Amino acid sequence: MTESLTGLADDPRRLRLRRMKLAAFGLLLLMLAGFALSHAMGLRGPWAWVAAFCEAAAVGAMADWFAVVALFRRPLGLPIPHTAIIPRGKARLADSLAVFVRDHFLAPEALLDKLRVFDPATRLGQWLSEPTQSKMLAGMARGWALQALNLLDETAVRTAIQRFVIDRLRRWNAAGTAGEVLGILTADGRHQELLDEALKRIGRWLDDPALKARASALIVRYARREWPKLMGTVDLIKPVDEIGDALAQRIATAALDELQQVLSTPEHPLRQDYEAWLSDYVVRLREDPDLTARVERIKQSLIDHPAVQDYVRGLWDQVHAALRTDLENPDSRLAAHLERSLQALGEALGRDPSLRDALNTHLTTAAESLTTRLRSGVTSHIAQTMKGWDERQLVDVLELAVGRDLQYIRFNGTLVGGLIGLLLHAVVVFWGV
Repeated sequence: MTESLTGLADDPRRLRLRRMKLAAFGLLLLMLAGFALSHAMGLRGPWAWVAAFCEAAAVGAMADWFAVVALFRRPLGLPIPHTAIIPRGKARLADSLAVFVRDHFLAPEALLDKLRVFDPATRLGQWLSEPTQSKMLAGMARGWALQALNLLDETAVRTAIQRFVIDRLRRWNAAGTAGEVLGILTADGRHQELLDEALKRIGRWLDDPALKARASALIVRYARREWPKLMGTVDLIKPVDEIGDALAQRIATAALDELQQVLSTPEHPLRQDYEAWLSDYVVRLREDPDLTARVERIKQSLIDHPAVQDYVRGLWDQVHAALRTDLENPDSRLAAHLERSLQALGEALGRDPSLRDALNTHLTTAAESLTTRLRSGVTSHIAQTMKGWDERQLVDVLELAVGRDLQYIRFNGTLVGGLIGLLLHAVVVFWGV
């Protein structure tokens, strides 16, 4: 504040103020000269009228000079009471100005009334619905985002992200989450649908000719290795390969029949066993401390794996690179999406009265809360700032602002005083008072 005040040394108003002071002082000297001349001429005839005018005008000029100077400093440096009003009453003036601003500019009722009349939601909708405005705002947001990326300390951010993710993973109750997920999957028989789909896939796999051929070859190879003599004898009667093919086909057919039986029978023992196992496993995941501990050990070992650590460490690099690449592109997809969203918001505000009312209500509530919180802070800031100003510089600023107009008071005092002097002299002359 001191620097801004001292910067007024070359203010052009200072020269105009000095000229006005010299003119008012010159007018006072003129009145004193007229008073002296009229007395020297003997106060006869018209000189008496000149003396009356000049005497009263000089008194009025000096009185108004005293009044104007007393606002800013002590006249002639004399310790006259009730002078230097502004510098001596700086603290009182600061408190009064702060209270005035608080009560007249930060009064919640007045601000909220103006905000309601302003209808910010409608105006915002009209502004955002213009493509040029939404495009400009999206471009500004893109620039801000790039600046934010440039300001970020990548090493610190990478470390913070890794620490945050790893910490969250370590505190994550994996067993409890698995139990909740399985509980959701078993609701409304979804797990039976999952079993049906798995059985159908197994059925298609068992009916695959290539699988049957591999099963036949496996049977033949095992039989020849375990019972070579018997297989040699059997081979004389019927080729073992044909027996293997037939056996593989029968095994596949039996398995497919069993699968079909399971699929078509809701109360099949396999389904009941599956239901009981899954239900018991969900409960154990939620309540069994031993199972929970085993799942926790598996989770911790996965977290400590170097590959997982490297992946988490590289997350920020990937995110940062992707964001920078997109934001540096004039045809940024993020900016385009934001632009479309802003324009859509503007159009929605234009056609939906309930949305406008809701937004206006939120803005009014936020403004009321903000004003209530700021009132005391702004009042204190204004008062403390003014009290911290240097008195001489404060006087200098105020005098430059209003001093030139105050000099007109001296002019008016001189002329009005002279006219009153003429009036009083006329009363004396014509009425013999």
